[in-house]
Amino acid sequence: MAALRAEIDSVERDMAARLQPGWWAMIVAVSVFVLLIAELLPWIGSSGGWQVLFGRAAGSGVLPRLFAGSSLLFGVLVSAAALGARRWAMAWVCALGCTFSVLNGVWAVWSRQTSSDYARPGPGLVLALLTMVVLAIQWLRLAWSRPSLAPGI
Repeated sequence: MAALRAEIDSVERDMAARLQPGWWAMIVAVSVFVLLIAELLPWIGSSGGWQVLFGRAAGSGVLPRLFAGSSLLFGVLVSAAALGARRWAMAWVCALGCTFSVLNGVWAVWSRQTSSDYARPGPGLVLALLTMVVLAIQWLRLAWSRPSLAPGI
């Protein structure tokens, strides 16, 4: 009887650690796809996001490059890993990482708007920022949606 109880407890712990994203997974997946498209669009002048990431955009600065890296890391790679692993810890990593990336994106847009040169923020940079806002909101919702495990609540 004790072995059966231990097995039931083990299954319960495993299921409690699992994330069930439901329809939110589709929103995250579409947002990741939009973010990949935003990387191809112009961010600074005629330079795309991937060019900013690899330092091929003239006069891009550190903040847009940091945003390009953090948006690809948390918005694409970690989000895909979290959807595949379906773990609560990964959802929290995505939520915090995407929120950090949103702050980077706001700083990147601000740095382009206050720059004295001609290169203003392009549509790709703005689209990437808006997509990261959507991803941050969705991952925060998923991370906070964990049901209570206390009996009777």
